[in-house]
Amino acid sequence: MHIEELREYCLSKPGVTEGFPFGADALVFKVMGKMFAVSGLDRIPPQINLKSDPEKALALREEYDGRILPGWHMNKVHWNTVHITELPAKLVIELVDDSYNLVVASLTKKLKAELEQLS
Repeated sequence: MHIEELREYCLSKPGVTEGFPFGADALVFKVMGKMFAVSGLDRIPPQINLKSDPEKALALREEYDGRILPGWHMNKVHWNTVHITELPAKLVIELVDDSYNLVVASLTKKLKAELEQLS
């Protein structure tokens, strides 16, 4: 999967915006103002940081050793760095969905209701 495909997928999800709050090299995707993905645009291989359930994060790191790592510059318990060109696109999409859904689940009732109207 290429970064542009990943970007398009993230932006296709309800309530998602993109921006560069950390500088021109870090593309951030937020759902209803809460971050669920960060891509270091200058990183080789192309990668994205995604939120993950802590137990699943560890299992993914073991199964995809060297391609899914503890989140770079993130809380290593809750975030993984995913090398997007070294994994099947289907898996990357699944991990983006998981991250998005974890953040949506943590939204306030009010924000969830607003998101519901966007869907």
